Amino acid sequence: MMQLSDATKARPLTLSAATLERFDREVAKYPPEQKVSAVMACLAIVQQEQGWVSTEAEDAVAAYLGMPPIAVHEVTTFYNMYNQQPVGRFKLNVCTNLPCALRDGEQALQHVCRRLGVEPYGTTADGVFTVQPSECLGACADAPVMLVNDRQMLSFMTNERLDELLEFLMAQPIPTGGRPRATADEGQT
Repeated sequence: MMQLSDATKARPLTLSAATLERFDREVAKYPPEQKVSAVMACLAIVQQEQGWVSTEAEDAVAAYLGMPPIAVHEVTTFYNMYNQQPVGRFKLNVCTNLPCALRDGEQALQHVCRRLGVEPYGTTADGVFTVQPSECLGACADAPVMLVNDRQMLSFMTNERLDELLEFLMAQPIPTGGRPRATADEGQT
């Protein structure tokens, strides 16, 4: 185990040997003088393993890559694929950018929030769902669209399709030994 810390942090993050090996594989893809280019991959690894990217994780990635912590933080906050706080088992990003907004994207977001009893950016009390508005997901012709767990794009999300999706996700058993991210049924696309 390697401990990376910033002197101002009370609880430094300890990265496992397996995590460091994964970081090493990503860094190896770049010339040594450009290892900071692996920052997005390292952040994705942290999020995959921990479910979100904490400030301590940003500091650990910065120390590993030899870059200022603020530079890592800028990456984390620029891209909405990085969770800056814990999220539910199912993270639902509903596009509210202009093309989706013109085709009821905002209404789709409000419908999901109403059904789950949360505000945008909220997580249900049971920790199962987090709902967020999203910038463009690149499928404007299929609006309104949403992304489930940063992995699966769903198109033409009417209230009926949203209700079907939520029922499907609610019916998913909680896996033993953790809360790995699940995906929606392929028939939903």
